[in-house]
Amino acid sequence: MEEEIKKEAELVKVKPKTDFKAQGKKNRQKGALFETKAREDLQKMEWIVAKWMNTVDFIKDSKGQLVPAKKKFNPFQKAMMMSSGFPDFVCFRSTLHSDKEVIGVEVKSNGSLDQIEKGMCRWLLDSHIFSRILIARKKLEGKKTIIFYEDFATKYINKT
Repeated sequence: MEEEIKKEAELVKVKPKTDFKAQGKKNRQKGALFETKAREDLQKMEWIVAKWMNTVDFIKDSKGQLVPAKKKFNPFQKAMMMSSGFPDFVCFRSTLHSDKEVIGVEVKSNGSLDQIEKGMCRWLLDSHIFSRILIARKKLEGKKTIIFYEDFATKYINKT
């Protein structure tokens, strides 16, 4: 009886090891693919889409400033990402009366921003760099992935 219990306990303890390296590689590929799909979707909606190459840097006295984004680099491999700007895209579109609308688009699979990203978005909107910032996220309908856009201001600032 005791031997059976020990065998069952050993079986419970043994879990297949997760290959985090392979999982990270797969997640980066899926993220890049989703970012490409979001870009194509924005272009179908007649936006002119460009990669945003800047980010917000908060200095000691908590004032933000716009700085060029640094490349993410792994010394054992080649460059991981050419730009880690925030937000991912800057989009332009002509509106009525020949005005231009400029928005920022951050692509997130789960659609949620961390505290630092929320602060950057708030600073970009307060500084009038973008008229609005959209968060692109995945929405599954069956096996099909649909891109759903949420406005940052309505999601995080104007909560009712």
